Amino acid sequence: MNGYTGSKEDYLKRLRRIEGQVRGIARMVEDDTYCIDVLTQVSAATKALQAVSLGLLEDHIGHCVVDAAAESEEAKDEKVREASAAIARLVRS
Repeated sequence: MNGYTGSKEDYLKRLRRIEGQVRGIARMVEDDTYCIDVLTQVSAATKALQAVSLGLLEDHIGHCVVDAAAESEEAKDEKVREASAAIARLVRS
């Protein structure tokens, strides 16, 4: 079971909203909208995706890592490594 299962509908709503934002950005480019206005919308979509990422990460730590810690030291270590790798990917992006 995924840690975000309880929030799945909220995540899907947010992702659909972001999807709409990205379609809007594509229309802006098609319509030759001023560069800075397009960049502003790209920044907003990026921040929205980052918020989803942070929420998923929080859910992972709060559920998956905690559950694994109750299971065994080895399982906990694996989930912590996964979370650390995910954080590293987010920081690099």
